Amino acid sequence: MRASPLEGLVLSATATFPQQLLRHAAERPQAPALRIKEYGIWQTTGWQALAHQVQALAGGLAEAGLQRGDHVVVIGENRPRLYAAMLATQALGGIPVPLYQDAVAAEFVFPIQNAEVRFAVVEDQEQVDKLLEIRGECPQLARIWYDEPRGLRKYEEPGLASLDALIAAGQAWNAAHPGHVDGEIARGRADDVAAMFFTSGTTGKPKGVVHTHATLADRAAAGARFDRLTADEDILAYLPPAWIGQNIFSYAQWLACGYTVNCPESSATVMIDLKEIGPTYYFAPPRVFEGLLTSVMIRMEDASRLKRWMFHRAMDLARRVGPDIMDGRPVGALDRLKYALGNLFVYGPLRNTLGFSRVRVAYTAGEAIGPDLFTFYRSIGINLKQLYGSTETAVFVCLQPDHEAKADTVGVPIEGVEIRLADNGEILVKSPGLLREYYKNPEATAEVLTNDGWYHTGDAGFLDAGGHLKIIDRAKDVGRLQGGPHDGAMFAPKYVENKLKFFPFIKEAVAFGDRREKVCAFINIDFEAVGNWAEKRNLPYAGYTDLAGKPEVCTLIRECVEKVNADLAQDEKLAGSQISRFLVLHKELDADDGELTRTRKVRRGYIGERYQVLVDALYGGKAEQYVETAVKFEDGRSGMVSATLKILDAKTFPAVRRAA
Repeated sequence: MRASPLEGLVLSATATFPQQLLRHAAERPQAPALRIKEYGIWQTTGWQALAHQVQALAGGLAEAGLQRGDHVVVIGENRPRLYAAMLATQALGGIPVPLYQDAVAAEFVFPIQNAEVRFAVVEDQEQVDKLLEIRGECPQLARIWYDEPRGLRKYEEPGLASLDALIAAGQAWNAAHPGHVDGEIARGRADDVAAMFFTSGTTGKPKGVVHTHATLADRAAAGARFDRLTADEDILAYLPPAWIGQNIFSYAQWLACGYTVNCPESSATVMIDLKEIGPTYYFAPPRVFEGLLTSVMIRMEDASRLKRWMFHRAMDLARRVGPDIMDGRPVGALDRLKYALGNLFVYGPLRNTLGFSRVRVAYTAGEAIGPDLFTFYRSIGINLKQLYGSTETAVFVCLQPDHEAKADTVGVPIEGVEIRLADNGEILVKSPGLLREYYKNPEATAEVLTNDGWYHTGDAGFLDAGGHLKIIDRAKDVGRLQGGPHDGAMFAPKYVENKLKFFPFIKEAVAFGDRREKVCAFINIDFEAVGNWAEKRNLPYAGYTDLAGKPEVCTLIRECVEKVNADLAQDEKLAGSQISRFLVLHKELDADDGELTRTRKVRRGYIGERYQVLVDALYGGKAEQYVETAVKFEDGRSGMVSATLKILDAKTFPAVRRAA
């Protein structure tokens, strides 16, 4: 008989992950725990079979000398036996350290040295080769086990063996030491360290975020209760296991609820596997949802005229009434009937094509999602919501309740979470899911954790009237207007820039305003989108600079800016961030010119210095400004781009005052 999901959740906050595994194995031995697609066929592992595999792997690790508190590196895609290896490590009191499978070998050196790693479990030859490459720098790395033997048959490196060999050794060791592994599992406590996740290290060396079974399991259980997850869920595990979000969804919550985790055959088959599985619980960053929508729109362009007409008519209706139906708000009987017909002929087949026919809860996080994209999915009946959290908070801080999903907030603080705002607008969090520490880095730990248990997120935001958290920027980037009608008002450049970039015609934006009397902006057009727009209107152009300077294009961008201003006016705290003046840049911002990072983040300070003459013109009241800019072309040549840029005023709106 299947155990009650709620009973499993109660256990999850007080038990280790291997203890939860044994609970499922005892009460639901044949229920599916993991699936993987191999050679086009889905292979299923039940809870009892998984428990036996974990005990054998744990025996092998014990025979190899794994001690309580030792770290074990795990590298690869989502694979059942890598999950089992993590559980086996935790069964003996060891600490799995998942690392990103797409990292280059050199990026493994610091984590392995920092955590004094002696053992590694990896997926395949690619990962084995990386570890062998750095073995000279990591001489303590004594044993490496691999899951996929392809290409490794003739490798004769010391300490290198297959997981099959580890399982065989473990079975023999367990036979000679009966009850040892079960005894070690019973010794485990919720406050034991469960895993360590390394941050990206974009501002220095990566930091090892230490989490206990209690911190991870508590947040997993709280998130499961929030969305009423049960053992009947199916999820697709396709994001990197080293990312704590994937770890929470496909490991911590998996063990809390006992649902089924499905592993794709490969990264190339994810979309096919998504349609076959039809997950009920799904997570993806906005770029994945954007890619899915783009594929739909491309297919519609190739459809017959009748199908295109039906699709666009149905989507017009969906955008008008779909979100209201999803949120449980009243909708007229005729519109409800039309929507039902649309669901039969358009929305339902579309959800099926996307692989979302069974999705009950879908989440996105990691970066801002465009309101049109967010509305599209909700309008066709997909319960897409946003969440807020980080590696240090075990992900779940804020979640959006059903019927309260908004594109510009990240939800309400969930069970166990307290939120406080510092004087500079930084969000402080107190939660049972906070990291224990940064490994061997007490200085960094002290910077983010206060003595009374508050965690400094580094993000700036506020709670709106409905109690939803709104993230506006990184705290260090938030400024204040100075002088003028909005003296002292908050200025959040990234928030403003993101709102501008939600429009398909705007590729990049740079907002200025800190310690100034008003906000002004540089804007890059999206050459492809604006080019298509121009061609449909028979508007000729001779390249980017020519197109960007067209009066019609400037008018188009002004309309986008003023829509953003109208939206900002609805928010009393950010109404002062409305854009008073702007210009359309004569060239695209480029990493080769130092204007963007390699991950396409705007280098606002550098851009302000490089184009100081344009900033002065914006704030000096000029109507136009000539500028010459040195550029690097793709072939390595250098040159100059010059233009006389029009500077435009944008309509701003009075702040909407909310009733107390």
